[in-house]
Amino acid sequence: EVQLVESGGGLVQPGGSLRLSCEASGFAFRDSTMSWVRQAPGEGLEWVSTIRANDRITAYAASVRGRFTISRDNAKNTVYLQMNSLNSEDTAVYYCTKAGLYETRGPKGQGTQVTVSS
Repeated sequence: EVQLVESGGGLVQPGGSLRLSCEASGFAFRDSTMSWVRQAPGEGLEWVSTIRANDRITAYAASVRGRFTISRDNAKNTVYLQMNSLNSEDTAVYYCTKAGLYETRGPKGQGTQVTVSS
């Protein structure tokens, strides 16, 4: 059974930074492409970023490119999302998902809330 546990969210001021973590279990993490998606209040799921399994090639939505960095530690079965220069439009529940580029419907964890506000 795929299990994903996100953490690291919180309240941050505009311009601030957060680092999200997602610990995975129940599947071959090192062979799996992983992604982050988010859901803002009243909105649908939005793809944010993807990291491939073997070559670790990354991709980002235009709205976060240059501010967010996705990475993974296969020894820890963990994927990360470093978020810098946060603004109010980044406020959302963030989910990691076992899914590929642009996909939003893969299995997810419970999510972690990120609120950007002064």
